[in-house]
Amino acid sequence: MLGRKLPKRQRLIGLWLLLSGVSLLGGAIFAAWLDSLFQPQGLARLVLWLGCFSGGGTIFLVGLLLERMLFTPLRHLQVQLARLVANPDAREDYPPEGWLRGLGPDLVRVREAWRSDRQRLATAHAEGARSAARIRQELETLLQVLDTPLLLCDHHRRLLLFNQAAETLFEEHTGLGLGKRLDALLPISSLQDALGQLPADGSPRELLIPCDERWLHVVMRRVPQSNGETLLTLSDATAAWTSEMGARAGLAEHMAPLRRHGASLASAAEALVSVRHARHIDDTLRLRLEAVIDEESRALGNEIEQLGRLIEDMQQQGERLVPLWSNDLWQSLNERLADNPLEVLPIGMPAWFKGDAPALLVMLTALLERLSKHAGTTNFEGEILLGNRRVYLDLIWPGKPLPQRELAEWCEQRLAALPLSPRVGDLLRQHASDAWSLADTDGHYSRLRLPLPAVDRVGAPRSQLPPRPEFHDFGIADLPPPDAELARCSLRALEVVAFDTETTGLELRRGDTVISIGACRIVNSRLLASDIFDVRVDPGKPIPPASTAIHGITDDDVAGAPPLPVILPRFRDYIGDAVVLAHNAAFDLLALQPPGSGVALEMPVLDTLLISRALDESLDGHDLDTLVERYDLSFPPGTRHTALGDARVTAELWLALLPRLEARGIETLEQALALQATAFNREDACT
Repeated sequence: MLGRKLPKRQRLIGLWLLLSGVSLLGGAIFAAWLDSLFQPQGLARLVLWLGCFSGGGTIFLVGLLLERMLFTPLRHLQVQLARLVANPDAREDYPPEGWLRGLGPDLVRVREAWRSDRQRLATAHAEGARSAARIRQELETLLQVLDTPLLLCDHHRRLLLFNQAAETLFEEHTGLGLGKRLDALLPISSLQDALGQLPADGSPRELLIPCDERWLHVVMRRVPQSNGETLLTLSDATAAWTSEMGARAGLAEHMAPLRRHGASLASAAEALVSVRHARHIDDTLRLRLEAVIDEESRALGNEIEQLGRLIEDMQQQGERLVPLWSNDLWQSLNERLADNPLEVLPIGMPAWFKGDAPALLVMLTALLERLSKHAGTTNFEGEILLGNRRVYLDLIWPGKPLPQRELAEWCEQRLAALPLSPRVGDLLRQHASDAWSLADTDGHYSRLRLPLPAVDRVGAPRSQLPPRPEFHDFGIADLPPPDAELARCSLRALEVVAFDTETTGLELRRGDTVISIGACRIVNSRLLASDIFDVRVDPGKPIPPASTAIHGITDDDVAGAPPLPVILPRFRDYIGDAVVLAHNAAFDLLALQPPGSGVALEMPVLDTLLISRALDESLDGHDLDTLVERYDLSFPPGTRHTALGDARVTAELWLALLPRLEARGIETLEQALALQATAFNREDACT
């Protein structure tokens, strides 16, 4: 404790106890000297000793009275005022007490007047707010259901808006997020010239640009009568481009050899006919012509076989053939049959395949209606079986299989519910498929089997994400430009990444390491609930039970997780150009930068522990739990001592501290860093 600057309250208590002790000791010495000098007896001696102790006793009692009746109520009043500044609707846990009890009605009056003013403002703007909320809700709903990926950026190329389709297109891409630069998402060199030359009237410009292993078709429009905002609509052109330059190009290449071999075969056959009718021609020429016919026939057959494979590839790469999850197909089919007595019960393991879902539903409905009449039942089973390059879709019923002639007649049925009324056979050919019927080995059940193109994909589709609360923030366009001097940026304009770590222990310099990293982002003074970074890390060593008892992470939870050197570059990409925020940041930064990590976190660091200590030096308790209680925050159940849960609460704490910083004239990053530096002590440096 030597050299540590004590909080003000502790210094006062120490001074009070020191004065009381010195006074009592001095009184005792003085009483003993007088007692030996005058040797009083009885009541006089008692009065002498009491008089000598009265000074120290008075100091002790007065200090105790001041602590209980003045200093403690003042500290509670300070906590309550800090809470009110951060959140006017916070609960009132510390009503005035002691000698400040008379301030109670005044404080209640101020608080009620504050709330009343806010209520009147809310009422005055109710209609406008209601209209804006309705427009915002309609916009967010449209963004969520629109299948076309959309991006809206300002003239600094910062993202102001994106939708769920864009989030799906750039799944797990760290460059997608409100306030992030378009440069981090797309190769800006491909867009630079086009962005600078967009017409102001909203006329579109189209580009084909590479992105990772895909080609994206980008349509860009300048938003008319805006401050340079640009709307980008994107689509994945990889499949279409591959089809154009792959199978279709190969088809064109095979046409010339087909014509050549066909012409050679026809000429040789014609010459052979002439030779057979001419008796003076010798057999050598006839044998040569037969060899030519045989050679050209083989070549022609080989070309036709390759052509067949190309056509099959074209069918599988068709724009209408998309990956389908079998359970989704069965569910959609039963929904389509809701007004029909027919029903299909899925059995077996689900799987992925490629198909034209709307056409398959119409075709399967037509086939089930015919099967129902043939088998005399309305209940069928559906099963997906995996083959080599195909997936077999089976419709199963009790009874005998279909005769091939009858099935051939079914394939000629027209499907009037589809454009151009194709036949069942046309749809089968679209899927490079056929249909046949077979009996099960038990002899009791039969199947109608449709082979469909397989997909190199495993696992069920990801569950639908809940609607995100932040798909747009047009206020980002009013923030300072990205190249503005960071130190002089307003605290409310900062892009902040709040983060936290969980470790195997607290002895980082003795081998303890990270097992979990959680982070969230604040943009334009708004916590983005879904823009998160949450990963487990393999520490390469067992997690002590004492640490597991705190954060709940076991060895099984981190088994197979990437090691820290793999995670750190991804976390650095997530941070981007943001300022980082943590509670007791010295510990977490040391955990994330072990010797030899190769990743340096050199951006400015804000620390809510130091800022709170600098704002309220006289108050005890600046740990996260105490500050959560002080500012009327809360941890959702089960999130305390989780990296992401602590990071989110740290972000909320920062937003609660902002009004108090601004009340003291601390409005820029430079001023905030200077303030927290005053609270950095020697013990923090050692940590």
